[in-house]
Amino acid sequence: MSYGPLVESLVKGVVDSPEKVTIEEELEMGTRTFHVTVEPDDVGKVIGKSGRVINAIRFVVSAVASKSREKAYVKVVTE
Repeated sequence: MSYGPLVESLVKGVVDSPEKVTIEEELEMGTRTFHVTVEPDDVGKVIGKSGRVINAIRFVVSAVASKSREKAYVKVVTE
């Protein structure tokens, strides 16, 4: 099962430019890693104060993945 649409909707709800959000999914040995790329101005909004927003997104995605006995990680790509 892919959690890409879930990650995408969670991130798009936070940013000012949802049309610029791209999600790349990497599957390696039963672990899914989502690489999230957003506009440079929106990186701070996705990470949040003290990382609270990205930690909440990671928690939700991890909880959904654990129901299928999988692991899922979310990483914000910064340049």
